[in-house]
Amino acid sequence: MTRPHIVIVGAGFAGYRTAHTLSRLVRNKADITILNPTDYFLYLPLLPQVAAGVLEPRRVTVSLSGTLRGVRLVLGEADGIDLDARTVHYTDPEGDGGTLTYDRLVLAVGSVNKLLPIPGVAEHAHGFRGMPEALYLRDHVTRQIELAAVGDPKECRSRCTFVVVGAGYTGTEVAAQGKLFTDELVRKQPQWQGVRPRWMLLDIAPRVLPELDQRLSRTADRVLRQRGVDVRTGTSVAEATATGVRLSDGEFVDTRTLVWCVGVRPDPLVEGIGRPLDRGRLIVDPYMQVPGHSDVFACGDAAAVPDLNNPGKFTPMTAQHAWRHGKVAGRNVAASLGIGTWDTYRHKDMGFTVDLGGVKAAANPLGVHLSGPAAGAVTRGYHLAAMPGNRIRVAADWLLDAVLPRQAVQLGLLRSWSVPLDTSSPELARVPAPEKAEDTAADRTAANPKEGDA
Repeated sequence: MTRPHIVIVGAGFAGYRTAHTLSRLVRNKADITILNPTDYFLYLPLLPQVAAGVLEPRRVTVSLSGTLRGVRLVLGEADGIDLDARTVHYTDPEGDGGTLTYDRLVLAVGSVNKLLPIPGVAEHAHGFRGMPEALYLRDHVTRQIELAAVGDPKECRSRCTFVVVGAGYTGTEVAAQGKLFTDELVRKQPQWQGVRPRWMLLDIAPRVLPELDQRLSRTADRVLRQRGVDVRTGTSVAEATATGVRLSDGEFVDTRTLVWCVGVRPDPLVEGIGRPLDRGRLIVDPYMQVPGHSDVFACGDAAAVPDLNNPGKFTPMTAQHAWRHGKVAGRNVAASLGIGTWDTYRHKDMGFTVDLGGVKAAANPLGVHLSGPAAGAVTRGYHLAAMPGNRIRVAADWLLDAVLPRQAVQLGLLRSWSVPLDTSSPELARVPAPEKAEDTAADRTAANPKEGDA
């Protein structure tokens, strides 16, 4: 008899943990395939440090083939699922189509940027959900500082103003890390002494980190303001243009940089399955099975998993939940094949950490509120423990950053048009190359899906 085939769609926190769990439980008893647009797992919490030049890009990427033994990797993005035929259709990085058949299916497709109907945002803003966007932002910020140093005063102010919308985890860390990055750039270059970087952090909520404990919020707000970040709560963007943004209070801010961190929404793939949804998430039972389809499981941001500690509610879309979803989903997929026992998902809150750059952070491990260097040590220790690989390399980069200046260079690997805000997948920008005869070699490389899926 042939062995059962398990297909996992997505290799984010939930998908990677599911594959890792199954690789141990069903070794030699089932075939496991993971379908993902890239060949790596991306450790998203450290992405702001990549954009700020603290970590090199490969430090936050973990090879799927190198760490998931016994799991077959198929490069591609799922674009259709037939639950009755038990098939997953996908498009590979070169544009060719393929189909996978399954006996068990795990949907862990994650989330994408949340767009709002604000004029100009889709055209002039950039999100922060994947490696391409982090690499683009690092080059873009460096370029604006370099161009500001040789421009007139008005142009200098515009290029040196960086606007971040969304004061949740990502936006707060991007603004905090970005301010340190630009301040260090101008401090180390004598010819840039007249450049004064300005970072703005906007959110319609009444405080930064509105989803966290107020003490963490106050700590983050204090650090940002002391660092010189212009924090505007109760304020958002009403319109975006190529040369600035109009705020909801009527003020126009001259800027060439708009970073969109307002949140995420479930991947639209799950909408086409035809099963009940809750705010775009696929509803599952406490065992993460899709009702009516005992062979289909879902976890992570794309799944509405019941919160058994808060009856009537679903677990929120966070990396902590997705990582733990994956472990339970892996066990239950194995149990559905007669290996091990079934388990329901219950979450115990262990606290939160927010890295604010340098030695600054806000954390409340096990309910103990920390700030300053103590919080910074706890935060970095947590990340090292949570990462499934590259720990030594990450620690080495942190050490080097503490004793050596960061390099102010542009790599030129990505252009603005290759990381559109409305990209359907956070890891794969499927856009045509611009119709310009003077495109550079770097532009053409970024437009090639084989080279640009990092």
